[in-house]
Amino acid sequence: MVAKRLSGVPASGTVALSNLVSHMKLQGIDVVSFSMGEPDFVTPHNVIEACKESLDAGFTHYTPSLGIPELRKAVASKAFSDNKIHCTAKNVLITPSKHAIYMSAVAFLDPGDEVILPDPSWVSYEADIKLARAKPKYIPTKFDDNFIINPDLIAEAITPKTKMILLNSPSNPTGSVMPCETVRAIAQIAKENNLMVLSDEIYESIIYEGKHHSIAAVHDMFDRTITISGLSKTYAMTGWRLGWAIASEANIKALDILQTHTISCCTSFAQKAAVAAITGPQDERDAMVSEFKKRRDLAVDLMREIKGIEVNVPKGAFYLFPKYNSKVKSEILCTKMLEEAHVAATPGSAFGPSGEGFFRVSYATGEEQIREGLSRIKKFMLNL
Repeated sequence: MVAKRLSGVPASGTVALSNLVSHMKLQGIDVVSFSMGEPDFVTPHNVIEACKESLDAGFTHYTPSLGIPELRKAVASKAFSDNKIHCTAKNVLITPSKHAIYMSAVAFLDPGDEVILPDPSWVSYEADIKLARAKPKYIPTKFDDNFIINPDLIAEAITPKTKMILLNSPSNPTGSVMPCETVRAIAQIAKENNLMVLSDEIYESIIYEGKHHSIAAVHDMFDRTITISGLSKTYAMTGWRLGWAIASEANIKALDILQTHTISCCTSFAQKAAVAAITGPQDERDAMVSEFKKRRDLAVDLMREIKGIEVNVPKGAFYLFPKYNSKVKSEILCTKMLEEAHVAATPGSAFGPSGEGFFRVSYATGEEQIREGLSRIKKFMLNL
């Protein structure tokens, strides 16, 4: 009775692993989890207070499907000031970031369309493309190149069926940050071949070296780009489920059709909190990013002490994507690691064919957990 569109679309590997970890912890097993990309910080105080105030004021009903006007205006202002994207509130749809990616696939892809995306990349991209009955076309990236996608390989992969290029910088799972020249080269390819670009920029504010570059800010790219971002990672607001899509008015209208027939609108009082997050003081946000950098440096140093493992220094997000020296498949490796060392890491194969031989570690957790977890991995790898 299950629809054919679900065939070949597995459940999210990261969510499944998180569910398993929760089950093990309920059984009293001491598990160190590096599996989920979720900051362990509390949402900033001013954001929580804004939410409380909106609840006390009775702001608990439907909002416009596109989002409350003040939030759309705040997002547009942020996009211009931070990323030089020329847009207004009319170009903004408030929606959970993950939902925005799914809606973009459904709204703009037809059966048989091809989507070019980096390999490895986040687990849900392939699923959303397949749910739209389109085809993912992976472009392998290399450890030695810090997993930066090569624009020449994108150009070579284009066929008459290619409709879209999907980008994610900073990257989940690799933490790579695309340099300006790469972004501009991809933009030129998109323009020459009349392609859309879906740019997932959810980690845009979590950068330690270099700078974030939005492809929508490149000349003549705005109308063909859907820019996705949100609050989950930057403001430790994963449970609030709030983000946005920025695009031309015509493309926002297409996305809004899906929004009105699915979730109708985002949670009203959470939207008021989002305004406070974007327009209020940024001290707590900056402190979180500073702490992530300290954790990254610690995790890289400890990981490099482990025999049989190589790791790059990621410039953004909060993940390490180490390469291990073993013929064991990454799914088996991570299963054994969880069973024997009680450490949860995500197999690299979950992120695409080029992820085999790697595993993902999220350092969005405390220093004590990082030290303990990597100590266990070190012992585990010695016995592998």
